[in-house]
Amino acid sequence: MSTDKGAGRITSDSTGAAALYLDLMKRVLTDSIFLDHPLAHVVPHRLKKQTSWPKRQAIKVLTKVLSRNRITLVEPNDSFTAEERMVAITNGTFWPARAHSMIGLKRLDNLQFCVESVLKNNVPGDLIETGVWRGGACIFMRAVLAAHGDLYRSVWVADSFSGLPPPSPDKYTADAGDIFHSFEALAISLEEVKHNFERYNLLDHRVHFLKGWFKDTLPTAPIEQLAVLRLDGDMYESTIQALDALYDKLSPGGFVIIDDYFLKPCSQAVHDFRRSRGISDPIIDIDGIGSFWQRKSV
Repeated sequence: MSTDKGAGRITSDSTGAAALYLDLMKRVLTDSIFLDHPLAHVVPHRLKKQTSWPKRQAIKVLTKVLSRNRITLVEPNDSFTAEERMVAITNGTFWPARAHSMIGLKRLDNLQFCVESVLKNNVPGDLIETGVWRGGACIFMRAVLAAHGDLYRSVWVADSFSGLPPPSPDKYTADAGDIFHSFEALAISLEEVKHNFERYNLLDHRVHFLKGWFKDTLPTAPIEQLAVLRLDGDMYESTIQALDALYDKLSPGGFVIIDDYFLKPCSQAVHDFRRSRGISDPIIDIDGIGSFWQRKSV
């Protein structure tokens, strides 16, 4: 296996059993193994800006009515060629209808790079993601540990399991006007995430769930040490709370991954935190959306 160390991505194929298993995991988690799947997008999240206001409202109302009967409104992918859909999956630029991860193949490659790096270099600590959606990235981290025969590290799965919190602009001004809390598609239950782990035969005693708002769960989480800290909270509030609570537990040589670095509130939280701590470790772009850095020293 070879890697692009600058971007922290896996860049070439390998015929080893572990590499083949992890490559298959990435394809299944992103649904890219089934390129002919006709239900590529949940409609409310593909509404174009030019879509008329009455049509947007009608679709939102219809979506809520159908959801009460466990019916999901979707849009056929007839406007996408197989090549275009593969590009979107690779870059993680759409919300899939059934895939267990929306972060895309490049960010999964980066996650594999970071986890395998800490294993290779014996960087102590567990792995965590804050903001997990359907659990795909956490499932993949557990798969990387299994593929390399790690018997000790745990994967921590932190989420409210009820969507994102309403913004608190009086405390976090960068989140003013944020609407992520209104996206019902982001509210995935704890039971569903556990079931997704079970589908891959990866739910065991080394997978720990932290249910609740980050401000309540992360400061008191029984985590002793971390090697990989992956943040996917979208907002300033979610990002700064995770960094405040967990960064000091990250071992030197460990990695911080910011999934939503391209979002201004998220990147502002990152820069505010790094400035307050005097952190100068270089931030490296992954795919134009996510970024990461390696903690060089305490």
